[in-house]
Amino acid sequence: MADLFSPSPGIRVSPRPTGSDDASSQALAEALSSSMVLLRVLVVALVLAFVFSCVFTVKPNEAAIVLRFGRPRGVGDEAILKQGLHWALPRPIDEIVKIPIGESLVVRSSIAWYQIDPALEVAGKLPDATSSLRPGVDGHVLTSDGNLLHVRAAMKYRIADPVSYAFQFRDFTNLLANALNNSIYYASAHFSAEAALYRQVEFKDAIRARLEEVLLRSQLKVTLEPLDIDVSAPLFVRESFDEVTKAEQARSTRINAANGEADEIKRKARGEADAIRANGNVMSNMLVQTVSAEAKYFTDQLPSYRRNPALFRERKRLEVFSEVFNSASNDKFFIPTRTDGQQRELRVQLNREPQAPKKN
Repeated sequence: MADLFSPSPGIRVSPRPTGSDDASSQALAEALSSSMVLLRVLVVALVLAFVFSCVFTVKPNEAAIVLRFGRPRGVGDEAILKQGLHWALPRPIDEIVKIPIGESLVVRSSIAWYQIDPALEVAGKLPDATSSLRPGVDGHVLTSDGNLLHVRAAMKYRIADPVSYAFQFRDFTNLLANALNNSIYYASAHFSAEAALYRQVEFKDAIRARLEEVLLRSQLKVTLEPLDIDVSAPLFVRESFDEVTKAEQARSTRINAANGEADEIKRKARGEADAIRANGNVMSNMLVQTVSAEAKYFTDQLPSYRRNPALFRERKRLEVFSEVFNSASNDKFFIPTRTDGQQRELRVQLNREPQAPKKN
């Protein structure tokens, strides 16, 4: 049996390289080894780059929705990604849509406002008044009494439903602007010019109520913040309206001052009346107590009087004299009896000025 490893007849076996051929083979092997190392590093780098490219961050005031081949990944609230790190495949497989849910957005309506240069508005100046409105240039609203006014509004809102905001409507902001314009025209048609100008709180509430109704009917799910409403008369009659406003303010100031003065007078009168009533009650109580005490005293003395009327009268006389002498402010003189038994003569100088009684 022939040796399987022995060379077959007719096949020439080349001799093994030696010398410089071994150096070339070794260099080739090292080059191949280095290439494999670089290839592995490159593959690892590509894998890491792929992994990191699939990670994205959602900020605190944002929500994100991942679209996989154009459809949201998940249903309902599961499709909404909150703050933090999340993972998605790169495009075109997945697409990331971020929605600013925590940010206060603004939609402005100036369709019913007069034309004004932004530089003048920043400077707080009004444009030159014309004799009439300029169609196609100056916007306006028609009030219920047939007058014209200028109205503009700024609506601040927050997105309540990110999925509806991103996919249910083609131009969400434009729809909100149309709803705000509709609310302005609707409320203006139900208010007179005087009411819209001088009862702006009620006018603003009417615009907001209409806006909430339109948003609910259109399923535009947002959270409304306070509206900023400006109402102005046409520029060519604005001075007259300003004069009316000043007169109304002066009238209100005088009425308030008069009401304040009337309230002050009423408070003072009520205080004086309360003081008089309180003083009368005190005096009445004192009088009742005094009379009651005197009545009780005389009642208590009645048994003594019945036992010895003469002695009782003498005692009361001495008590009265004692009270009179003690309270009298004039001079008092003691006249002793003469040794010879004769009466003493008492003379009083009548030209002497009487002394004023002392106050207790």
